[in-house]
Amino acid sequence: MPEGPELHLASRFVNEACRGLVFGGCVEKSPISRNPEVPFESSAYYISAAARGKELRLTLSPLPGAQPPREPLALIFHFGMSGSFQLAPSNALPPHAHLRFYTAPPGPPLTLCFVDIRRFGHWDLSGEWQPGRGPCVLLEYEQFRENVLRNLADKVFDRPICEALLDQRFFNGIGNYLRAEILYRLRIPPFEKARTVLEALKQHRLVRVQGRRHTHLPVRPDRSPKLTLSQKIKAKLQNPDLLELCHSVPKEVVQLGGSWTSGTQRTTRPQARPLPGHEGHGEAFLSEQQLSSLRGPASKTPKGKRRGRRPTQVGLPEHLPLEMEGAPPNELSRRKGRQFGQRLLQTLKDKD
Repeated sequence: MPEGPELHLASRFVNEACRGLVFGGCVEKSPISRNPEVPFESSAYYISAAARGKELRLTLSPLPGAQPPREPLALIFHFGMSGSFQLAPSNALPPHAHLRFYTAPPGPPLTLCFVDIRRFGHWDLSGEWQPGRGPCVLLEYEQFRENVLRNLADKVFDRPICEALLDQRFFNGIGNYLRAEILYRLRIPPFEKARTVLEALKQHRLVRVQGRRHTHLPVRPDRSPKLTLSQKIKAKLQNPDLLELCHSVPKEVVQLGGSWTSGTQRTTRPQARPLPGHEGHGEAFLSEQQLSSLRGPASKTPKGKRRGRRPTQVGLPEHLPLEMEGAPPNELSRRKGRQFGQRLLQTLKDKD
């Protein structure tokens, strides 16, 4: 599902793809979409985009002298599970293009499309950011941090931290994969009470979670008066707290060009797959060629017989012993992933 970084990348894509293009005519909606019609028509207009949290605003701005005379129109998009923007030739529109903006002649006919396979995405004509959402974790970090720490009495912080991180009133732009990465980096148990984790940040303390035991450090390393400015910056980068990671992890995703899901039309790389337990870590990827060497020679299919889909088979034992009785489920899963990865890499070395 597209989250804050993907919406930011989608707005960047629209601005870059539509730079210099002049659009014209009516905005066209597919007949199967349940979203509202867009009552906009102009002989010449520009398109620009901006993102905030999990929302994207598309602005249609008529050029001077365009007919009929009218004010700019802004649309707010929510991508749902599969929304994205694509720029395509007008005679070869992608499937599931539910909202279409056509370029004006004399240039080549192109169409900016809002594509949504599952149709969970939607747009509205208000042009205003949803009022219940908090500041954007990516673009409004100081306001975001202040909003969280000022409202720790809210009942949402009585919930586990893994649930509180999805509340868009305070964590606008954070979704499933971002919260998992943030909690993993800090080794915070996902069902720890949110207020317990965040109260220490209000007092300028760093909470380190080791298993289910907490160690409270009275002063953060980057706030020590004995350090120079460069040393404080380095210490801050090496010891981020949870709210800082809510800002820096989405920035990393933007720099990488997106996560598993993207709000832009991108070329994916199916030749690389992550090892189980190492999703999101580039050093643990296997190429398709390496996977083929593990599967062994391909078997021939007899003529006249159809072969159904078969799961990928790797030359490893089916059972991986785990000497972790009584370990919490999340730690058990991580240990299993590490063991599987180690055995798989060892098998590759043996093959070589």
